[in-house]
Amino acid sequence: MTTLASDVSVQVRRFEVRPSELAGDPVAARVVREAKSALGVEIDSARTAKCYIVEAALTQEQADRVLQDLLVDPVLEVGVEGGAASAEATVEVWPLPGVMDPAAQTVRTAIAELLGVEPGSIEVTTGIRYDFIGVSTDDLRSVATQLLSNPVIEHVEYSVWTPTELAHPAPVDQSVRTVDFAGMNDERLMQLSKDGHLFLNLEEMRAIRDHFAKLGRAATDIELETIAQTWSEHCVHKTLKAQVRYTEAKSATPVIDFAKIPGCTVHSDGSVRIDNLLKRTVAAATFELIEDGLDWTLSIFVDNSGVIRFDDETAVCMKVETHNRPSAIEPYGGAATGIGGCIRDIIGTGLAAKPIANTDVFCVANPEQESLPPGVLHPRRILTRVVDGVRDYGNRMGIPTVNGAVHFDDRYIGNPLVFAGCIGILPIGLEKGDPQLGDLIVALGGRTGKDGIHGATFSSGELTDTHADEFSHAVQIGNAIEEKRVLDAILRARDAEERPLYSAITDCGAGGFSSAVGEMGEKIGASVDLEQAPLKYTGLRYDEVWISESQERMVLAVPQANLSALQTICDEEHVEFAVLGTFGHADTDGNPELILRWEGSEVGRLSMPFLHDGVPMPTREAVWGEPQSSKAAEQQSGQSSSVEERLLARLADPNTASKRWIVQQYDHEVQGGTVAKPLVGIHADGPGDGAVIQPARSSRQGLAIANGLSLSAGNDAPDSDPYRMAIEGIDECVRNLVCVGADPSRIAILDNFCWPSCDDARNMAALVRACVGCYNGAKAYRTPFVSGKDSLNNQFRYTDQQGNEHLIEIPYTLLISGMGIVPDIAKAMTSDAKPVAGSKLLIVRGEGDLLEAGPRTAHLVAEFIANHPVLAAHDASEGGVLTAAAEMLIGGHDVALTWETHLEAFAEHPTTYLLQIPADLESVALAHFKGIAHSAGTFKVGETGLDAERFSVSDDDLRRAFFGTLDW
Repeated sequence: MTTLASDVSVQVRRFEVRPSELAGDPVAARVVREAKSALGVEIDSARTAKCYIVEAALTQEQADRVLQDLLVDPVLEVGVEGGAASAEATVEVWPLPGVMDPAAQTVRTAIAELLGVEPGSIEVTTGIRYDFIGVSTDDLRSVATQLLSNPVIEHVEYSVWTPTELAHPAPVDQSVRTVDFAGMNDERLMQLSKDGHLFLNLEEMRAIRDHFAKLGRAATDIELETIAQTWSEHCVHKTLKAQVRYTEAKSATPVIDFAKIPGCTVHSDGSVRIDNLLKRTVAAATFELIEDGLDWTLSIFVDNSGVIRFDDETAVCMKVETHNRPSAIEPYGGAATGIGGCIRDIIGTGLAAKPIANTDVFCVANPEQESLPPGVLHPRRILTRVVDGVRDYGNRMGIPTVNGAVHFDDRYIGNPLVFAGCIGILPIGLEKGDPQLGDLIVALGGRTGKDGIHGATFSSGELTDTHADEFSHAVQIGNAIEEKRVLDAILRARDAEERPLYSAITDCGAGGFSSAVGEMGEKIGASVDLEQAPLKYTGLRYDEVWISESQERMVLAVPQANLSALQTICDEEHVEFAVLGTFGHADTDGNPELILRWEGSEVGRLSMPFLHDGVPMPTREAVWGEPQSSKAAEQQSGQSSSVEERLLARLADPNTASKRWIVQQYDHEVQGGTVAKPLVGIHADGPGDGAVIQPARSSRQGLAIANGLSLSAGNDAPDSDPYRMAIEGIDECVRNLVCVGADPSRIAILDNFCWPSCDDARNMAALVRACVGCYNGAKAYRTPFVSGKDSLNNQFRYTDQQGNEHLIEIPYTLLISGMGIVPDIAKAMTSDAKPVAGSKLLIVRGEGDLLEAGPRTAHLVAEFIANHPVLAAHDASEGGVLTAAAEMLIGGHDVALTWETHLEAFAEHPTTYLLQIPADLESVALAHFKGIAHSAGTFKVGETGLDAERFSVSDDDLRRAFFGTLDW
């Protein structure tokens, strides 16, 4: 490898690459279309160009080679050096200095390889140019700012931009900054927490002050940052682990018998004390099930994801994360790094699992919103960009996205929820790992930059209308190709010998090295030399290096003897590799310590017991009263009168309508293991209940993946109760899994709580009731929780133009995700009605108490599917049984249904399944489901739609309603 020619001066060159006339310009066409649909702006025509600014000492011959041999596809593109002639109006969008630019990284490396020079002698930034004809100046700026760019990460130019030089960070002061807590009163403590973006409460700030008073010294900046990351709600889940004093108003419905829940103490005044809410409810259910004979969980609540046995040789694992705050201010980067981080959770499970499937669930405000609070992106833009982010990351890594959902509610206007999930596979025996004394701390993957600083603490606080400005540094931009290289290197290192080349592995996510090294070294301590971390650019302070959440990084504990073999693998996979220090350090009393150094000088020293166990856990107050006003009841009066109108309205409702426009952007067949896909039917456009994949080619078993989300039960039903919401969420998840062929006795589930602030006693009480619902639901269905995550303080505060303050709290949101074993993939089931004339529609609805009826019905349905030639199965949720039957017809095509049931058509009753069965199986089915099955109608072939004595709806009307609302 050489350097560029010394006799050529460094200069900035601009290259533009446009689609050829033959290729057309689909990006420009999309902009024109979205400008009209989202902003009402008419544009006569548009063109786009990819732009590259390259700063290097290139000869003209070398510059020509870069353009023609590297940047331009000669079949589909044309390129020029410099800027092409300007159109009537031009907009260019470029990343801000310091923002991750994956395309620029790739171009820089490719130029270096093409010319045989060092990458460090080249700087690149990439942008996109839009040329417009037929748009006013005001409309141009509206399109540029509301559709094409995000000021959090990008700058906009309204002409051809060619800087004289690219921005280079200036050297920074690396002197250690200290905070002397001596004499600090409560007011000063809280001001420090706010100014430092620590997001710590008064009790926590007092604990830190007292700790350093005992040490007799001031705290360094990096020590405070480390404590703030480790004690953040995002990392330690201190609300769910808190002690709770729960009381109920006398008028509240007495649904819960707390005396039956171990760890809950009921006092004579009726109040309940719960010692560690999470431990006594969600986790307790799983451990009690294990004690009761459930033996197929392998690793739960102690690693990056939950692991269960798949077969005698293989385990599967699953994790679902949220990435809400970053997605609120930069949807594309927030969602992309959300799924990227969850994929890394799977890679960092045990001694490394291989990611085999992704899921996503989005909760956003209605995309037809016209007025918005200040500081809020439009929900249409949020939804399209979070979809783009998950799509690009999963597709580029070669991981199928197979399951998900979208829910609309205007209370998500300032705080959208982005749930990203991943499923992995690993050999049994590799589900646990622990660092050993003397192991090297090795960082693999992407370099460290300023992106993601304060991400963990930012994600733990309330959003306001100023956060897009205050926390732009918390936004991260992912690089899926980098993560794919990291994955390949780690799987090779895992399988290189009889045992992996490393003792333990974790992802470098929230809190950066601070959390990764801090958690791995909790029991044995660690010593870190921060200057060894590879940086994206100069200009980072040592504390920024430590807490940055830059993406695509993993941390390994590597025995010294294995370092050379790991280095060889990383070199071959083009993965950067750095040794940051060693695991194993203790104070004179034998307590593990964390030692942080910068260029040989100690900048931080923390006690691991204080760091991990010192966070105060005060008792939280929880007060539950009568149910609040019901949105569902308020909307009841506006319902259409006829069955036809009500059915079409339900199918057109954004929460029911087709999400085909989203699903078709995902590659759900890569890796070749997807058996039941998210879209079903002969034309692959019907809604599936869940997905089935084949994780191990040596086994005929499959793995079913599905979700449950019952928001109305906890927020908007006339008797709304988060306790019931949790149980109904579990029931819906189980039903979706059973409907694709899963065995209900082999289902594992995960919880994701997204809640408004639990400083509000009612919100805290709602969280308690949901957790108890999880406990009772998991015990009743015998579905162990194996992992989970919470995201609290999901609310948006802003001040209007009149100076009035407003607070928008999200609805209580509990996502239940599940995976279940399908005994035989040949019997995997789909929801689309099959063209079998005379076949029957059977509705199976459990009767009685949900905790008894739900599990019993699930087992009856699963047993019937396993032993009889069932044609289709579908669960009834949003819209009730008639809406579910219409969905089966939409997936079926050329199939009609004579509707005969006496059941209320639109009632949303849990425990409800729809089965299509051959006509000669009807009597057998009615006997099998004695007392809970209802004959609902007969399928016809060669006709379409739904008809009965009272109503008739054509297939065209069904499809127009179902696909029309959000099929963008």
